[in-house]
Amino acid sequence: MALTSVRQNVTQKSSIKIMPLSGREITTNMPSPSKNKGSGYEREIAKYLSELYKESFIRAPGSGAYVGGKNQSRTEILHEGQIRSFKGDIVPGQSFVKLNVECKFYADFPFHQVLAGSCKQLDTWLDQLMDVADDGDLNVLFMKFNRKGKFVCLPSKYTWVSDQFMYYTSAEHADWIIIEHDHFFEFNQEIFKAYSGTTETNSTLTDTKSNSIKTKTTPINIG
Repeated sequence: MALTSVRQNVTQKSSIKIMPLSGREITTNMPSPSKNKGSGYEREIAKYLSELYKESFIRAPGSGAYVGGKNQSRTEILHEGQIRSFKGDIVPGQSFVKLNVECKFYADFPFHQVLAGSCKQLDTWLDQLMDVADDGDLNVLFMKFNRKGKFVCLPSKYTWVSDQFMYYTSAEHADWIIIEHDHFFEFNQEIFKAYSGTTETNSTLTDTKSNSIKTKTTPINIG
């Protein structure tokens, strides 16, 4: 077996250069820590939903960019199962045909900007989520932040049960609420499944002129 010398080039891309004795250099790009972090959270959410609903949720092999935006025409040559595999970060269980999910795991998040009514980071994530959304989808943003916890961001036009949430109005994508992850699923497990089902189920929404969340307003703990 030929001997090789290996040295690591410390860059942001964490590339490894392998120098065989022949003198020809081979460079292999390694996944960045942030990419691994995000992928791990996607698998975490897929496992959580699988155990909660006793159906198979898996991390999507591709990304929403494959069928979103300028690539929307690709859906014309893909069957429904293939489209779901390239849509969002999670391929949902068979009962969740209208579920569209994005997962974000970051070190920190500017909750104060949400309270102030303008959060560029959240707007960017909502753009990504809605870029692949179809009519009637339940669009959900799962978020995790170091030392702050896990949260779920969903459209406020649906009826959710909670007494701990934050409102956010997106200039492009209407009104949303942010709820702590475990609290949300404690009170909305079956509601979440119902809205993720058929188009007919999702079309029955509450009157947006009235309060669609059966709660009193209580600030969430973001410290």
